[in-house]
Amino acid sequence: MIEPSRLAAFIASRICHDLISPVASVNSALELLEEPGDADMKAQAEQLLKNGAESAGARIQLLRYAFGSAGLSDTAADRHEVKSIVEGFMESHKPSVEWEIDTDHFSCGHARVLMNLVIMATAAIPRGGVVTLRVRNDGAGLTIGAIAKGPRARLSDFTKSALAGEPPEEGWSARTIQPLFAKMVANDLDGDITATAEEELVSFHASGMRAEG
Repeated sequence: MIEPSRLAAFIASRICHDLISPVASVNSALELLEEPGDADMKAQAEQLLKNGAESAGARIQLLRYAFGSAGLSDTAADRHEVKSIVEGFMESHKPSVEWEIDTDHFSCGHARVLMNLVIMATAAIPRGGVVTLRVRNDGAGLTIGAIAKGPRARLSDFTKSALAGEPPEEGWSARTIQPLFAKMVANDLDGDITATAEEELVSFHASGMRAEG
């Protein structure tokens, strides 16, 4: 499907891309604080510094789970921590988040799938809206859904291709690799990800996953 070395390079680039904006805000704030100015300007710089640092920290927490080793354990995930990480990540993006969780077991591996779905659902409604996260037992397995509702919701062509296991027309890159990685993570739990799009609604579902794992 894709060589491991290229996959690693694209994931690393994706992580860097997601952190550029908040880190740039921190740098800008530090530069403003070093310049002479009135109290209002200093207050604005301090707020910019605070916002940038909080956004960077929230994104790192989620990316650590979604792409890193935090999601590799098959032990039970701390649901409070998972919700806190996701909600912190969403605060630095336009959509809000709602929860519907009804399951007996939710592992770190399931949390990893959930956070990858959060990334895709957030990207599907860049103008804002609501991402509803649903987790439920489905027979002997587990299903996780991320339903993105908002104006001009859109399922990108590269996401469709990646979830079908096919290279996108524009090729693999830091921009197009995440949906493929999400599919691979769900596959590791014996599941798969599907996506559907309607007017102002894009739904992602990871289904057939092992309930334990």
